[in-house]
Amino acid sequence: MESNQKTWQLTRDLKVSRILNGMWQVAGGHGDIDPESAISEMFSYHDAGLTTWDMADIYGPAEEYFGKFRQRLEKQRGTDETKKVQGFTKFVPNPGPMTKSIVEHHIKKSIHRMGVESIDLLQFHWWDYNDTSYLDALYHLSKLCDEGKIRHIGLTNFDTSTIEIMLEQGFKLVSNQVQYSILDQRPQVKMAPFCKKHEMSILAYGTLCGGFLSEKYLGKPEPSRSDMDTYSLQKYKNMIDAWGGWKLFQELLSTLNEIATKHNSSIANVATRYILDKPAVAGVIIGARLGISENKSDNLKVFSLHLDKEDDEKIKTVTSKANDLFSVIGDCGDEYR
Repeated sequence: MESNQKTWQLTRDLKVSRILNGMWQVAGGHGDIDPESAISEMFSYHDAGLTTWDMADIYGPAEEYFGKFRQRLEKQRGTDETKKVQGFTKFVPNPGPMTKSIVEHHIKKSIHRMGVESIDLLQFHWWDYNDTSYLDALYHLSKLCDEGKIRHIGLTNFDTSTIEIMLEQGFKLVSNQVQYSILDQRPQVKMAPFCKKHEMSILAYGTLCGGFLSEKYLGKPEPSRSDMDTYSLQKYKNMIDAWGGWKLFQELLSTLNEIATKHNSSIANVATRYILDKPAVAGVIIGARLGISENKSDNLKVFSLHLDKEDDEKIKTVTSKANDLFSVIGDCGDEYR
């Protein structure tokens, strides 16, 4: 696929931005977000061509923000403009019986909050593989798909062997959303080859390690807990520690900075491009701290960046010194179980 391609054909009838706007940041723990500023800011993402929004039923007011944004967009610019928007959400139930009424209740709630007739992509997450009720949930989600309430079903943080069970049961799944970055390359062990074989796509998050993969941390001392003022930084600092620690991470940042300078680019662009170039990756989810800070113009530069073989070798020189996260953590999503 061409580097400068900004969209990806996820399914025959669903095209998505290769940079998706992540809405975990509105759920709390990333600074106080003003609803009015947030919804206004969503217009600037839309106008920049970043039209795909990734949210979840557990991301605080994310679905409502999306619904209000869509409503306002339609009122101001008409129905044709809202057709350019894609809304992805997640169904993250607590383990336990998954009856038709429970599943329908949750999906109807998301549809209502998002202000849509049909959810473009419903991504299903399950906390406990020992509780096989996830197969019941998928059965009911598939029925809602048949009824047109959901256009497509994807997954979030499932491992390869569990997806195999689902496909053997005949469920049609189009994607799996997993952590994938220069640090965390676990998806290429089993997940990416599996997805390519079964015509599924990977939606990658954590690609910028919550902001750690940026010039801001280059040459800086290791941050203390009190320095990390967002949930993302706290989460990905743990990942840096498991991967190889701050000293090696500084070596990586220095290498990425060299590559970025060579291409008149940024560390974040190099980190994003590196994952977008991986097999089976449809897109990368970059958190949108709506109304607080934004990096849209920098993020868009990723589409004119082309990493060459020399860049790849330089990155490998550093990552080859790191711990193998697949053997430390396990397959995709195993960190949640």
